[in-house]
Amino acid sequence: MQFSVLASGSSGNATYIENEGHSFLVDAGLSGRKMEELFAAIGKKMSDLDGILVTHEHSDHIKGLGIVARKHKVPIYANAKTWTAMDGLVGAIPVEQRFHFDMDTVKTFGSLDIESFAVSHDAADPMFYVFHAGGRKLSLITDTGYVSDRMKGVIQASDAYVFESNHDVGMLQMGRYPWSVKRRILSDVGHVSNEDAAVAMSEVLAEKPTRIYLSHLSKDNNMKDLARMSVEQTLQSKGIIVGEYVNLLDTDANIPTKLVIV
Repeated sequence: MQFSVLASGSSGNATYIENEGHSFLVDAGLSGRKMEELFAAIGKKMSDLDGILVTHEHSDHIKGLGIVARKHKVPIYANAKTWTAMDGLVGAIPVEQRFHFDMDTVKTFGSLDIESFAVSHDAADPMFYVFHAGGRKLSLITDTGYVSDRMKGVIQASDAYVFESNHDVGMLQMGRYPWSVKRRILSDVGHVSNEDAAVAMSEVLAEKPTRIYLSHLSKDNNMKDLARMSVEQTLQSKGIIVGEYVNLLDTDANIPTKLVIV
């Protein structure tokens, strides 16, 4: 199984996953043209996709969805409430390309199993995905106000994570956002902070080589170096030393990560 975080952040989100002839995109939150550029950067074609898996209806996750779906005839998977919430936001998608992926279920494509699970975010019915193949496990979890015990159980002992590390609490509290926005971000249906993300990580990591891609960093309330330092220090306080078996990696708004094997 291979994957690349094509883009991550409030300006757009998209992650590519493939395994033995089956390939998927989780979200298409950038323009159609930009999505084409990102795919070209990793040497892939959107026309080869088996499907796009939608997490929720916020624009930074579906901006290019309709364009990509219509141009490349790609099947779209989302749960019923998300489909309803997307009406009027993505344009007309042919009925033969519309598929339901219910919450807390598993769909199998060849040797790739895709598991959906609920997160806590201010959207209609937000959910993320875990990918299983050949005994390996990749978990994607962003856009959640907290990481519940149920979420931890689903993502436990993954070989790689795309894990939200959205904001530094101090930067957010002192920043320019109005209080209503700050309150939303800090709420249980907002985004997890660097420290809260690290605490959750410490409770799901297994003692094996693990890649963690720090994702969905706020451009106003976080910095790469700060996120990595905060996560590393919190993990260390929990007895987990980064570099022993845990590798922390960055993601960017418009630069794909290297396509790596899980």
